[in-house]
Amino acid sequence: MSLRSGGPLAGHAAMLAFSALVAGSFSLGRLAAPLISPEALTVVRFLLAGALVGVAAVATTGIRRAALQAPWRYLVLGGLLAIYFVLMFYGLKTADAVSAAAVFTLTPLMSAGFGWLLLRQPLTGRMGLALTLGAVGALWVIFRADLAAFLRFNIGRGEFIYFWGCVAHAAYTPMVRKLNRGEPAVVFTFGMMMAGLLILTLWGAPAVIATDWTALPPIVWIALVYLAVAASAMTFVLLQYATLRLPSAKVMAYTYLVPAWVILWEIALHGAWPPALLLVGVVLTALGLILLLKDEDGPRGAPG
Repeated sequence: MSLRSGGPLAGHAAMLAFSALVAGSFSLGRLAAPLISPEALTVVRFLLAGALVGVAAVATTGIRRAALQAPWRYLVLGGLLAIYFVLMFYGLKTADAVSAAAVFTLTPLMSAGFGWLLLRQPLTGRMGLALTLGAVGALWVIFRADLAAFLRFNIGRGEFIYFWGCVAHAAYTPMVRKLNRGEPAVVFTFGMMMAGLLILTLWGAPAVIATDWTALPPIVWIALVYLAVAASAMTFVLLQYATLRLPSAKVMAYTYLVPAWVILWEIALHGAWPPALLLVGVVLTALGLILLLKDEDGPRGAPG
């Protein structure tokens, strides 16, 4: 099946798979994070994922010299994603997977803010309400349904660290559109990943050298392969597939499914059910998803 085959329903199916695969990175990352330096793990992740995306770029569009113009663009984008992934795994050392996933659902709201600052992208009333519901649901989970903790702003250290990674991720999304000069998405992503790998290698070389790779437990290698193949290369393809079929707001909406998928991952891996009150936050994020999936213009809106 070619990248352009299928309709809106296929786009929704792709984003369902995307959100489930992204959720797995929280549950598996939580298991691996205490066992390896975040810098070392992220260097290898970028190396493996970059190799896969590079092969895809050569096999599809090819890498033309014009795509290498203004390489500073790739350094900006690669730096933002490097910050995101490193801080994600620092955060997962202490944050549980569900609350970290809830922090991730704040990204669309912050991305909308960066979109206005960088691109002057407007925000409709329905999108604003949906993003606010999603943010409230995320905060409910982050503060573990404890109003007193919220009033004291008693946020966990891991969630606080990961939040700043999500700020970098939120800036990355509109920055891609601002800096892209017509390069194919797969080539642009390959350039970004190579720049990110360069930055990470310069930053994390001591951690990579200090890591005893032969002594790492199997869960670290399982997480590394999953993160590089499923949560990087595969999600990239699914995201590109969906963006050709769905409006950007609908693509963004699937972020709100990640905490629910993480709960299922945690049940499957550990048999760990979350407290019932936390599910209220998941329901709120689901309402945000429904609002974002609804057409802005009723029956005349974009299909899907």
